[in-house]
Amino acid sequence: MGFEWIDQHFPALSEIQKEQFRALPELYAEWNAQINLISRKDMDHFVERHVLHSLAIALYWKPKPGNKAIDIGTGGGFPGIPLAILYPEVNFLLVDSIGKKLKVVEAISQALGLKNVEIRHARAEEIRGKYDVALSRAVARLAVLTGYCTRPRLKIGELYCLKGGDLREEVEEIDEFPSMVYALSGKFDSEFFETKKVVYVRFI
Repeated sequence: MGFEWIDQHFPALSEIQKEQFRALPELYAEWNAQINLISRKDMDHFVERHVLHSLAIALYWKPKPGNKAIDIGTGGGFPGIPLAILYPEVNFLLVDSIGKKLKVVEAISQALGLKNVEIRHARAEEIRGKYDVALSRAVARLAVLTGYCTRPRLKIGELYCLKGGDLREEVEEIDEFPSMVYALSGKFDSEFFETKKVVYVRFI
């Protein structure tokens, strides 16, 4: 499973976008040799476990041009970088507290020529402003993420996060917010996605 899945589900991609997606494995491999962002095992399945996993959010999130998105705890740039390639008309802020990782993310963003990505070295609780959506991949429990999203001085409309396993307890902890859990097991023909889910939470 790889780029053919992207072509199948997102047939309107431009040639530039296709080239950007196909450049990701080599760029990450080069940087991963210098700064260990991704385990060797995961690098062997990079497209599936990082690119496609990030793009799973796009099966449910359909932003409007000009929307502002914040990737909380972006780490090595996921899900932010793949989604920024897919949605060039959306403005992305990629936030993480580990500066070493962000230097790599910024270098990769520049190498890809992404004009819609801003990188910020900060803790999630330090962010201010108004964003249409927050994105996240396995950063914290849903209660913690919703706490980030609903702080004073930060206004976020909705959250899409990638998580795995049994989420019933986590969802019960945020029952004050409308939410939906989408299983990815039927969307991908891969054992990796059998327990993976996209969680949607609406705040406004």
